[in-house]
Amino acid sequence: MAVLRRRLWALLWCTLATTAFAHEARGAEAPTEYQVKAVFVFNFARFVEWPAQAFTSPNEPFVIGIVGTDPFGARLDEAVRGEQVGEHPLLVKRFRNAGEIGPCQILYIDRSEGAQLGPILAALNHRPTLTVTDLDGAAQHGAMIQFVTESSRIRLRINVEAARAAGLTISSKLLRPAEIVATEGGG
Repeated sequence: MAVLRRRLWALLWCTLATTAFAHEARGAEAPTEYQVKAVFVFNFARFVEWPAQAFTSPNEPFVIGIVGTDPFGARLDEAVRGEQVGEHPLLVKRFRNAGEIGPCQILYIDRSEGAQLGPILAALNHRPTLTVTDLDGAAQHGAMIQFVTESSRIRLRINVEAARAAGLTISSKLLRPAEIVATEGGG
């Protein structure tokens, strides 16, 4: 059952990644922007490798954190419900601001925290936390994955240097369709 569910999520992810946000000719509604992004964030857990020290125990929860306003609503919670990464059950935690950020493996930085991007990234200080956002220019400023909407499609900009500095390894399956960027100023 879990294998079938993962295959269905993978199929959904591939479908959503290439689907425009418009009604299809048959009149069915396409998924919303944040439904697509929620599936992406969920699947990043499967396409990124974390170092062993990212977890204090073998069955500690794999935490997806959201800082700032939560644009996903219940969508992300629904996507991760009952799922695991290895032995780690997936859990979504919300942080109102940078000062509340606790341990997490993925941190989605909402647009509401745009003025705090630099301090948030600095506070993580190369911890093994995958940083994800849709803030303009964020990947060039050290965020690891930036969502970019082009021609009604969601694309990824990935800063491999930032991920490596945090001890993360991003799968070539995720890198292949992405635009690879470097941190401005070389670091």
